Amino acid sequence: MGEQTNIPFGRPMLGQEEIDAVTKVLSGPQLVHGPVSKAFEEAFANRIGAARAVSVSSCTAGLHLSLFVNGIGEGDEVIVPAMTHVATAHAVEFCGATPIFVDVEPDTGNMDPGAVEVAAGERTRAIMPVHYLGLPCDMDAINTIAKKHDALVVEDCALAVDATYDGRKAGTLGDTGCFSFYPVKHMTTLEGGMVTSNNEDLAGSIAKRKAFGYDRMLGERKVPGVYDVDELGYNYRMNEAQAAVGLAQLAKLDGFQEARARNYSVLKEALCDLSEITVFEASKGKSVSSHYCLNAILPRDGSLDRAALIENLNERGIGTSVHYPRPVPEMRYYAERYRFKPGQFEVAAWLAAQAISLPVGPHLQPGDPERIAAAFKDAIGDARA
Repeated sequence: MGEQTNIPFGRPMLGQEEIDAVTKVLSGPQLVHGPVSKAFEEAFANRIGAARAVSVSSCTAGLHLSLFVNGIGEGDEVIVPAMTHVATAHAVEFCGATPIFVDVEPDTGNMDPGAVEVAAGERTRAIMPVHYLGLPCDMDAINTIAKKHDALVVEDCALAVDATYDGRKAGTLGDTGCFSFYPVKHMTTLEGGMVTSNNEDLAGSIAKRKAFGYDRMLGERKVPGVYDVDELGYNYRMNEAQAAVGLAQLAKLDGFQEARARNYSVLKEALCDLSEITVFEASKGKSVSSHYCLNAILPRDGSLDRAALIENLNERGIGTSVHYPRPVPEMRYYAERYRFKPGQFEVAAWLAAQAISLPVGPHLQPGDPERIAAAFKDAIGDARA
């Protein structure tokens, strides 16, 4: 197939601005609990339109804290989509609560509100909508169910920076929103996350309990090193260097997002004549995607060999990923713990077995979306032969 430049699935878009920002922090006196983290939190809250944002060590930490500070634990149930990263369900397990999995919609990959309605009951304490690949869930329906059961709504926004629902951004649609800044996400802090909320008391509790449950933060102590601890807390802080990278990335985010939307549109249009695949729309109803990646979903009957197609694409220099490799309840830990069996979540199983995630990030160069589409069509042609 000839030697050619590879197109990775994702690549962190870091430059001199991030290097300078980190160097400034490393040249200063404070690496944690400092002003850069606070500035990043304020800037991110303004970007999202939330009353407050709390920086954390990861999106997983944010999900855990959102449940933990609300006292969710043993005997409680939390509704989670079967198609998500395992971190969503792990946050429930960390608290000792029980994840109740529901299937997802075949045209979005988002949790099916009808399934949520059926699953919700007397023990439901929280619902965790995951905005799959950046398209917000049907939040009107989910919030209606949550209100009926007096349940917390924790948005998993790991792939949904700047996604909107009815003109409002993901992360402002429930009680909390949890974001990921892993290297290949919409923006990065190398590793890290953010929790957003319009509930000041809830955000304050998360901020306190991400740092051991101190009654006074570093800058609030009259005598250095003297504090008390009146609540259980964790060490889920983001350091100053990570926050400095985050601030530099926020300044570039508009350009990143414009590139993602453009690349998604071009790639989707170039693939539209392939009858063998399903490609989700970038909007549905009130929801508009943040364009994390494009999923090309193969037929349910397994008539196309996904592993062979991925190998073919990779040989052509096209990076791919899978979101996600199997429904969470079919992961060994959950299957053995709760005795889930294959086939209980049909749509999630289809996506897990047949989706190929293609890159649309800002690292793509002009002509790359067309090249990805051409390679995909050639790979399909080879599979037909």
